[in-house]
Amino acid sequence: MDSSHSSHRNGVALDALNFFLADVRDGLGPYLAIYLLAVHHWTPAQIGWVMTLAGLAALVAQTPAGALIDGTHRKRAVVALAALLVTGSCLVLPWTSSFTWVAMTQSLSAVASSVFAPAIAAISLGITGHRAFTRRTGRNESFNHAGNAVAALLAGGLAFWLGPTAVFYLMAVMALASVVAVWRVDPRAIDHQLARGLGEDKAHHAPPPSAIAVLTGNRPLLLLALCCALFHLANAAMLPLVSQKLSLQDLTLATPLTSACIIAAQLVMVPMAWLVGARADRWGRKPLLLAGFLILPLRGVLYTLSDDPYWLVAIQMLDGIGAGLFGALLPLMVKDLTQGSGHFNVSLGAVTTAFGLGAALSGSLAGTVVQAAGYTAGFLTLAGVAAVAVLLLWLKMPETLPPSLARAN
Repeated sequence: MDSSHSSHRNGVALDALNFFLADVRDGLGPYLAIYLLAVHHWTPAQIGWVMTLAGLAALVAQTPAGALIDGTHRKRAVVALAALLVTGSCLVLPWTSSFTWVAMTQSLSAVASSVFAPAIAAISLGITGHRAFTRRTGRNESFNHAGNAVAALLAGGLAFWLGPTAVFYLMAVMALASVVAVWRVDPRAIDHQLARGLGEDKAHHAPPPSAIAVLTGNRPLLLLALCCALFHLANAAMLPLVSQKLSLQDLTLATPLTSACIIAAQLVMVPMAWLVGARADRWGRKPLLLAGFLILPLRGVLYTLSDDPYWLVAIQMLDGIGAGLFGALLPLMVKDLTQGSGHFNVSLGAVTTAFGLGAALSGSLAGTVVQAAGYTAGFLTLAGVAAVAVLLLWLKMPETLPPSLARAN
């Protein structure tokens, strides 16, 4: 097989992997809140605590998952196994309403999902190298968001006709398709030294520094992790809160309208991810990330102005700007800050741990505030946290774009 044909096949396989894995890597997300509220009549606080426990499980797993991806040459097998575990954890939910069992299955799903981000980033970097990684990352995220939009559209339609459990079976189909896609990636095309963040000129030379030294001695990396944690503390609970508000108004339309929220945001995320892939090497990382962060406090305030379902769906489109820019920029910035260290994936896992902590606490924070003071107070609390994240990023975070890439573009 000639190199151009192999490169094309790998590119298509990565596109398909990101598309089909989109519905799997995020688990049930807001659909879990709808299912537990509508079918089992759980309280917002109970739902928030299940999400928090799952988030904490992911928190513990993220950094070891990155270390696993740095060290293994079986990256494709890890992705396939994780996809099957996530799906299996969700397929048991229609058969139980126990808080313990729901928390356990969603925690297992969260642990398995922790490998997806570092594995996809590593496979992409190992195939493309550093210079083409920005464009490949933007393409990965574009296909991921397109997959999320299609999955949400299907979930909304199937749930309307077949009930809220239909989303579980849709996830199973997407998981099987993602397993086929990852197996289409040629394992010989992955340079596992490049995949862990070593430079082209260092791939087979001196041993890299320890992971602990990279994680604790890199001040910009630690600052990025803190900004990410605050961003997700503010962001993670917003859509579930919107879903709960929709459920309280009309249970039959809650899942379809939540799907509309997701689709609206994902359709905006596609061009945002493309923008990062096309322009982040020219404009720099920080201006784009700051634009994404600025959207979040605005969303939190706008959600309080009306309970109209169409207003809520329209405001959710703004999430596409923030999350679209953030998702594509994060692996680029971690790669910038760790290039040559050999610990790209464990560093990405550690930063993901930080924002996983924020996401895990977001559900319980928002659920507790909502139960005590109502949905308006919940949204304003999240907006305040988002404003702190914006200020920290603006005032303290340096630009991470390497001068060599800036000169080349």
